Amino acid sequence: MSETTFSIRGATPADAEEIARLIDGLAAYERLAHESKPDPEAIRRHLDPATSPRCNALLALADGVDRPIGFALFFFSYSTFLTRFGLYLEDLFVEPAYRGRGIGKALLSRVVDIARENGCGRVEWSVLDWNEDAIGFYRSLGATAMDEWTTMRLSGEALSRFPGK
Repeated sequence: MSETTFSIRGATPADAEEIARLIDGLAAYERLAHESKPDPEAIRRHLDPATSPRCNALLALADGVDRPIGFALFFFSYSTFLTRFGLYLEDLFVEPAYRGRGIGKALLSRVVDIARENGCGRVEWSVLDWNEDAIGFYRSLGATAMDEWTTMRLSGEALSRFPGK
């Protein structure tokens, strides 16, 4: 494995096309390509600092590579128990050719720094239960699994037909 010099920077609305490309790469890795429909225009709007609510993203850039090689996408959440904001890491992805070089750790480290800078009480994320490499990586950094929690979701038709006003 060759040495990779890389940097991490905040994403801007102008990065929407590259983030959409990386989202498709993540979806393929997670065996969910059939569900991936990233909309660069929506990403552009959601990254705009004037938008509320909004998401935030970081990009990993490698010297000599003309496109980002990884990203972290996150947003602020709230903990009623801590009565503090938290940070939810929606996705963290590094292209397969660049894994094992500290890029994922650097992205996560910057996310944690942002959480600390904003007084957050915690950083949370989900990981697929079959992704043993990611689970091992996160545990090696001190993260703990919240095995007693089950993620629930309303989407698609169930979200559309849910009773409301």
